[in-house]
Amino acid sequence: MKDNTSWSCSWFSLKQCLLSVLVLTETVVAIKLPPNLTFPALIAFGDSIVDTGNNNNVKTVVKCDFQPYGINFQGGVPTGRFCDGRVPTDLIAEELGIKSVVPAYLDPSLKTEDLLTGVSFASGGSGYDPLTPKLVAVISLEEQLKYFEEYIEKVKNIVGDERKDFILANSLFLLVAGSDDIANTYYVLRARPQYDADSYTTLMASSASDFVNKLYGYGVRRIAVFGAPPLGCVPSQRTVGGGLLRECAEYYNEAAKLFNSKISTKLDLLHNTLPGIKPVYINIYDPLLDIIQSPTEYGFEVSNKGCCGTGVIEVAVLCNKITSSVCPDVTSHVFWDSYHPTEKTYKVLVSLLISKFVNNFV
Repeated sequence: MKDNTSWSCSWFSLKQCLLSVLVLTETVVAIKLPPNLTFPALIAFGDSIVDTGNNNNVKTVVKCDFQPYGINFQGGVPTGRFCDGRVPTDLIAEELGIKSVVPAYLDPSLKTEDLLTGVSFASGGSGYDPLTPKLVAVISLEEQLKYFEEYIEKVKNIVGDERKDFILANSLFLLVAGSDDIANTYYVLRARPQYDADSYTTLMASSASDFVNKLYGYGVRRIAVFGAPPLGCVPSQRTVGGGLLRECAEYYNEAAKLFNSKISTKLDLLHNTLPGIKPVYINIYDPLLDIIQSPTEYGFEVSNKGCCGTGVIEVAVLCNKITSSVCPDVTSHVFWDSYHPTEKTYKVLVSLLISKFVNNFV
């Protein structure tokens, strides 16, 4: 299962093939799936990268259900997505021909049919370390699993056991977390002083592996686990850890790479020990770092600041229409706020990634 080297090579070649298309159009064309491969639904767990509005219903400061968030979403509505528009949950589901918008499980307007094609259980600010969600009062991965159990029962009541089992075994499950553990819990808040970076990323990888194992126990088989991004090059982390010149904080990046190596190995082990499971490690680190380091090659102009406010610190409640202006051209920025990419960046990344990981489920 583990093929980091071949993946790295393939994304560089993909880059050359796709760049001309990506810089000329923002239209996303659904990928052609291999014969006999179908994904009835897309279901997401994790943090703000795939949260589509669950935090709207949680008493936390980690919220974004207000303007200017969502200015490029359908009708310019803030939905609780930490972005100017859609997030990877939506874009991947669209690429797979499932639907263009994946609702939050806790959305009070959630429809019965939405359950059958997928929802997001993710909560912005959550992480693999159980302490991470507690620090900001958001939904932990353990609590997300409890909601998932609720979801399974609802689906069973709608379509019966056989179809429920088919949905669980054949849908695409996304697991995206780890950034808040490293950036917030470990470095900014220093909430785990007893750990060094090596032991802390081991804790994270073990927790991620346990979560995948639990999903397998529910009948889940197709799981895409995203690695950590180059956190030290995210605008907010440049501000807090990159010195006066706001350079990339390399110690954040080293921790991200440590975690990525460990979770990739853990997924290999699960692949070799759990019959029928198809866990795929998604290397987000390299392509996002390349976009940040060479923004003009991807049609961007600014990669060290977000579009909201000054772009160096504003995120969640600090990015608001009262105290924060918005840059004239969102599409010129790699980052929307100081922590989250723009929809355009997500589209570039999804286009570079999707063919690789979908083919791993054949």
